[in-house]
Amino acid sequence: MPAVTRRTLLESLSAVPLLSAALLAASQRADPKQASTSVYELRVYHAAPGKLGELLVRFREHTTKLFEKHGMKNIAYWTPVDEPDRDNMLIYILQHPSREAATANWKSFQDDTEWKRVKEESEANGKLTEKIDSTFLALTDFSPPLQ
Repeated sequence: MPAVTRRTLLESLSAVPLLSAALLAASQRADPKQASTSVYELRVYHAAPGKLGELLVRFREHTTKLFEKHGMKNIAYWTPVDEPDRDNMLIYILQHPSREAATANWKSFQDDTEWKRVKEESEANGKLTEKIDSTFLALTDFSPPLQ
Protein backbone atom coordinates (compact mmCIF):
# COMPACT_ATOMS: atom_id res chain seq x y z
CA MET A 1 0.00 0.00 0.00
CA PRO A 2 1.59 3.33 -1.05
CA ALA A 3 2.23 6.00 1.56
CA VAL A 4 -0.37 8.77 1.64
CA THR A 5 0.93 12.29 1.99
CA ARG A 6 -1.17 14.87 3.78
CA ARG A 7 -1.51 16.80 0.49
CA THR A 8 -2.68 13.74 -1.42
CA LEU A 9 -5.07 12.89 1.37
CA LEU A 10 -6.60 16.34 1.46
CA GLU A 11 -6.89 16.49 -2.32
CA SER A 12 -8.59 13.13 -2.50
CA LEU A 13 -10.96 13.24 0.44
CA SER A 14 -14.56 13.49 -0.58
CA ALA A 15 -15.23 15.13 2.79
CA VAL A 16 -13.05 18.17 2.06
CA PRO A 17 -16.08 20.36 1.21
CA LEU A 18 -17.23 19.64 4.76
CA LEU A 19 -14.04 21.25 6.06
CA SER A 20 -15.23 24.68 4.94
CA ALA A 21 -18.62 24.05 6.49
CA ALA A 22 -17.01 22.93 9.75
CA LEU A 23 -14.78 25.99 9.94
CA LEU A 24 -17.74 28.23 9.13
CA ALA A 25 -19.75 26.55 11.87
CA ALA A 26 -16.85 27.09 14.25
CA SER A 27 -16.85 30.76 13.36
CA GLN A 28 -20.39 31.02 14.63
CA ARG A 29 -19.22 29.79 18.06
CA ALA A 30 -15.79 31.42 18.21
CA ASP A 31 -14.88 34.10 20.71
CA PRO A 32 -14.25 37.40 18.83
CA LYS A 33 -11.26 38.16 21.09
CA GLN A 34 -9.55 35.01 19.82
CA ALA A 35 -10.18 35.58 16.11
CA SER A 36 -6.83 37.21 15.40
CA THR A 37 -4.65 34.65 17.19
CA SER A 38 -6.66 31.42 16.86
CA VAL A 39 -4.98 28.49 15.18
CA TYR A 40 -6.54 25.35 13.83
CA GLU A 41 -4.84 22.00 14.14
CA LEU A 42 -5.44 19.35 11.52
CA ARG A 43 -4.69 15.91 12.92
CA VAL A 44 -4.59 12.63 11.02
CA TYR A 45 -4.49 9.40 13.01
CA HIS A 46 -3.34 6.25 11.22
CA ALA A 47 -4.94 3.48 13.24
CA ALA A 48 -3.20 0.23 13.96
CA PRO A 49 -4.65 -2.65 11.91
CA GLY A 50 -8.12 -3.53 13.17
CA LYS A 51 -8.07 -0.78 15.83
CA LEU A 52 -10.06 2.08 14.22
CA GLY A 53 -13.27 1.06 15.99
CA GLU A 54 -11.57 1.11 19.38
CA LEU A 55 -9.94 4.46 18.57
CA LEU A 56 -13.33 5.95 17.65
CA VAL A 57 -14.83 4.66 20.91
CA ARG A 58 -12.02 6.27 22.90
CA PHE A 59 -12.59 9.60 21.15
CA ARG A 60 -16.38 9.39 21.45
CA GLU A 61 -16.40 8.43 25.12
CA HIS A 62 -13.34 10.23 26.52
CA THR A 63 -10.90 12.14 24.32
CA THR A 64 -13.20 14.88 22.99
CA LYS A 65 -14.31 15.76 26.53
CA LEU A 66 -10.72 15.85 27.73
CA PHE A 67 -9.75 18.11 24.82
CA GLU A 68 -12.42 20.63 25.88
CA LYS A 69 -11.25 20.36 29.50
CA HIS A 70 -7.77 21.39 28.36
CA GLY A 71 -8.78 24.37 26.22
CA MET A 72 -9.02 22.64 22.83
CA LYS A 73 -12.20 23.26 20.85
CA ASN A 74 -13.47 20.27 18.87
CA ILE A 75 -14.34 21.49 15.37
CA ALA A 76 -15.06 18.35 13.31
CA TYR A 77 -14.14 14.68 12.96
CA TRP A 78 -14.08 12.55 9.80
CA THR A 79 -13.28 9.06 8.63
CA PRO A 80 -12.50 8.48 4.94
CA VAL A 81 -15.22 6.95 2.80
CA ASP A 82 -12.98 5.21 0.27
CA GLU A 83 -10.30 2.57 0.42
CA PRO A 84 -7.51 2.22 1.30
CA ASP A 85 -7.95 4.52 4.30
CA ARG A 86 -11.59 3.83 5.16
CA ASP A 87 -10.76 1.31 7.86
CA ASN A 88 -7.63 2.86 9.36
CA MET A 89 -7.84 6.65 9.52
CA LEU A 90 -9.38 9.35 11.70
CA ILE A 91 -9.09 12.99 10.65
CA TYR A 92 -10.08 15.91 12.85
CA ILE A 93 -9.62 19.61 13.50
CA LEU A 94 -9.15 21.37 16.82
CA GLN A 95 -9.08 25.09 17.50
CA HIS A 96 -6.68 26.68 19.98
CA PRO A 97 -6.65 30.32 21.16
CA SER A 98 -3.05 30.67 19.90
CA ARG A 99 -0.05 28.58 18.88
CA GLU A 100 1.43 29.06 22.35
CA ALA A 101 -1.84 27.98 23.94
CA ALA A 102 -1.81 24.85 21.75
CA THR A 103 1.54 23.84 23.21
CA ALA A 104 0.26 24.41 26.75
CA ASN A 105 -3.05 22.65 25.99
CA TRP A 106 -1.30 19.53 24.71
CA LYS A 107 1.07 19.46 27.69
CA SER A 108 -1.78 19.70 30.21
CA PHE A 109 -3.76 17.07 28.28
CA GLN A 110 -0.84 14.63 28.20
CA ASP A 111 -0.18 15.19 31.92
CA ASP A 112 -3.85 14.61 32.85
CA THR A 113 -4.21 11.54 35.09
CA GLU A 114 -7.62 10.72 33.60
CA TRP A 115 -6.11 10.72 30.08
CA LYS A 116 -3.26 8.49 31.22
CA ARG A 117 -5.76 6.03 32.70
CA VAL A 118 -8.01 6.05 29.61
CA LYS A 119 -5.04 5.59 27.28
CA GLU A 120 -3.62 2.73 29.31
CA GLU A 121 -6.98 0.95 29.56
CA SER A 122 -7.81 1.41 25.88
CA GLU A 123 -4.40 0.11 24.81
CA ALA A 124 -4.38 -2.95 27.07
CA ASN A 125 -4.47 -5.14 23.93
CA GLY A 126 -2.03 -3.03 21.91
CA LYS A 127 -1.54 0.50 20.63
CA LEU A 128 -4.48 2.03 18.77
CA THR A 129 -2.40 4.22 16.44
CA GLU A 130 0.64 3.66 14.27
CA LYS A 131 1.24 7.30 13.35
CA ILE A 132 -0.20 10.74 14.09
CA ASP A 133 0.26 13.73 11.78
CA SER A 134 -0.36 17.28 13.02
CA THR A 135 -0.44 20.50 11.02
CA PHE A 136 -1.18 23.92 12.50
CA LEU A 137 -3.20 26.22 10.25
CA ALA A 138 -3.89 29.95 10.21
CA LEU A 139 -6.70 31.54 8.26
CA THR A 140 -5.68 33.40 5.12
CA ASP A 141 -6.56 37.06 4.58
CA PHE A 142 -9.22 36.03 2.03
CA SER A 143 -10.97 33.52 4.28
CA PRO A 144 -14.39 34.45 5.57
CA PRO A 145 -13.89 36.14 8.95
CA LEU A 146 -14.29 33.92 12.00
CA GLN A 147 -16.15 35.60 14.78
